Amino acid sequence: MALILGIDDAGRGPIIGSMFLGGVLLKKENEIMLKSEGVKDSKKLLHPARIKLAGLIKDTAIKYKVVQSTPSQIDKSIASGINLNTLEAIKTAEIINEICLGIKDKIQVIVDCPSVNTKAWRLTLLNYIKNKDNLEIICEHKADVNHPSVSAASILAKVAREESVEKIRDEYEKYGNIGSGYPSDPATKLFLKKNGQALENSGIFRKSWMTWKELFEEKIKKQSTLGEF
Repeated sequence: MALILGIDDAGRGPIIGSMFLGGVLLKKENEIMLKSEGVKDSKKLLHPARIKLAGLIKDTAIKYKVVQSTPSQIDKSIASGINLNTLEAIKTAEIINEICLGIKDKIQVIVDCPSVNTKAWRLTLLNYIKNKDNLEIICEHKADVNHPSVSAASILAKVAREESVEKIRDEYEKYGNIGSGYPSDPATKLFLKKNGQALENSGIFRKSWMTWKELFEEKIKKQSTLGEF
């Protein structure tokens, strides 16, 4: 039986909210069906369509999994010297290790690579995979466009991210509009400027991001200076 496991992320860049990775294990022939039903790169779909397709993907998949990296987990990783690319390799391996456990058939694993250096990132990923004997690991750019299995994974990850952001939006509505959560979003920038310090310990911000450091650098410097005494 020809099996294919697609993996993709959602929410790498936001300053608000978690990063999610989705993994979808399919029979190779099911890729054609999913593509015919409209499965494609999640960024090219409206959210209602993503929700509808997520249900079809889950019903079709042999296995699927979505993993989350919270802002605090991302910050702790970066503080310990593990950059976002390596953290994503660790979380990607977590999906591979769980989904492929106990399966003897050969599995083609296709990952939408987050790094500009696909060869180096693939080697990093291999370090965290427990059993590689029956796996063919492919890491490439634009895999979510070129492979329906990766498109399916991107949809599950994107739906999980949107649901998470909606919860944050509802919880902190009284503080204003959080926007999309991305640093380039004017609404997100305004929310951060107005509420960043008040909500510093809320767990919704990635404080290792340059946007946060630039906004609150003076405060960070003062805290560092006081810590020296």
